[in-house]
Amino acid sequence: MDEPAHILVVDDDKRLRELLRKYLSDQNFRVTTAGDAGDARQKLSAFTFDIIVLDIMMPGENGLELTSWLRSSNKVPILLLSAMGESEHRISGLESGADDYLSKPFEPRELVLRLNAILRRVESTAPPVSGEINFGGFCFDLAREELRQNDEYIRLTAAEASLLKALARSPGVPISREALTSESPINANSRTIDVQVTRLRRKIETDPKYPRYLQTVRGTGYVLIPD
Repeated sequence: MDEPAHILVVDDDKRLRELLRKYLSDQNFRVTTAGDAGDARQKLSAFTFDIIVLDIMMPGENGLELTSWLRSSNKVPILLLSAMGESEHRISGLESGADDYLSKPFEPRELVLRLNAILRRVESTAPPVSGEINFGGFCFDLAREELRQNDEYIRLTAAEASLLKALARSPGVPISREALTSESPINANSRTIDVQVTRLRRKIETDPKYPRYLQTVRGTGYVLIPD
C-alpha cells in the first residue's frame, strides 16, 4: 500500500487501546481508537478505515453486535479480539461476519502478522490461480477471489474466499475438511470450516438447507458442483 493502512482499534480497556495505538503506529500503521461501539460508530461516520480491530467483550453493544451491524452495509475487514478462549465464542465471531480473531492475551507481533495477511488478501489482484467458475447464476473469479451475481459483487470474508477458492480449483472433486483447514487464512479447524460452509451456502444457495452447489460428502468433506 502506498499509504499506511488506517486501523480503527475498538476496546473499552484504555490501557490496551493506548498500547496498541503506540505499537501499531510504530509498525507504520495509521491508528484511530474508540472506547466503545458508540464511539466507533462516530469514527466510522467520519473516516474510512482499511481494517478494524474490535474487542468482543465490551459493555453495552458488544463486538459481535457491532460486527453484525457493520456487515449490513460495510465491507471493511474485521479482526476480533476475545478474552475468552472457548471455540464457540470464536465461532460466533466468524458467524457474525468477522474475517479473523485473536484470543487475549496475544503477542503484538502476531496481531501485526494477522493484520497484514488480511490486508494482503484485500489488496491482492494477482494470485497464482486464475480462471472463473459459474454456478447458480454466480461467477467466482479465482484470481481476484471475487464472487459476482450478474453485475453485483457478493462480499466474502477472507475465510470464505479461501474456502470457495479451494473448492473451485477442483470442481466436482470432494475436498476433505483437513485439506480445507490447511488452506484457511485463519486458525481454522473442522468446526470452523463447517461454519464457513454454512455462511457460504446462505450467500449462494436458494435453499441453504438443501444445497445444490456446495454439497456435503459424508465421511469426506465438501464439493462444489458447477453448472
